[in-house]
Amino acid sequence: MRAGVPRRHEAELHGRHGAEAAGPQGTALPLRHELRRQLGRARTRWLFALILVLPLVFVAAFAIGRSGAPDAGAASFIDLATMSAPNFTVFTLIVSADLLLGIVAAMFLGDAVPTEANWKSLRYLLTAPVPRVRLLVAKLMVGAALTFIAIVVLALWAVIVGAVAYGLDPYRGLTGATLTWPELWPRLLATVLFLFVNVLQVGSLAFLLGVRTEAPLAAVGGAVMIVIVAAILDSLDALGALRHGLPLHYARAWLDLFAHEIAWTDFARGVAWAVLYSVVFVGLGVRRFLRSDVLS
Repeated sequence: MRAGVPRRHEAELHGRHGAEAAGPQGTALPLRHELRRQLGRARTRWLFALILVLPLVFVAAFAIGRSGAPDAGAASFIDLATMSAPNFTVFTLIVSADLLLGIVAAMFLGDAVPTEANWKSLRYLLTAPVPRVRLLVAKLMVGAALTFIAIVVLALWAVIVGAVAYGLDPYRGLTGATLTWPELWPRLLATVLFLFVNVLQVGSLAFLLGVRTEAPLAAVGGAVMIVIVAAILDSLDALGALRHGLPLHYARAWLDLFAHEIAWTDFARGVAWAVLYSVVFVGLGVRRFLRSDVLS
């Protein structure tokens, strides 16, 4: 067995994994099997642990560094973060959305296929036989589901931590306008859905890179690096309107949801671009995988 391969995957290298994955008819990779495999991985536990720890770190940082009461007329979301649970939740999502959630999506969607190849178990999955399209569908669906769950957990946990630390006062925006809890919950739900669709383009890019390599970190790191480069280009005013088509250009359009009068234009554009990039990247990845020889 190859050095570094977990002992629990030894049976997979001898084919038992392929037989189980194929299911009773030997034609499909059951979603519950793939979900169980992904939940059992150390990287999944570490990612969710990080998500749970992050809001606590923010509270500790504010407790250490806060000097006086928050100002209702403050100039940034950081200044308002300790006013209430909703403000703390919005701050947590702002800090996490640009990088952390992108990495989460890249990990869950990008390293599933190269990890199988790295463990030398991919060919057993395909010779079970598990049709390649069904294999990819199972991995993509489970990866997307775990990404969505991670975003939901982060948002709900931030609300709970913020409620304990800062109370349940209504949300207060930068202009001093407030949103009550009945007004806030639908907007938080829309925010979670937007963030999920938005980071799917990062995960889809990682998936595209993942079907071209046996190195999971290369797929995840490559996707994150491309997103960072796109963010740098997005900051160049000289590109003008060309920046609007860059990945994640509308990543913060969800903040428009927390105004009294919601402006839906950028929100809709962000969703449209994210869906377009996700479909293109997944399509290219599936095309590549179907045409490639799997030797490992």
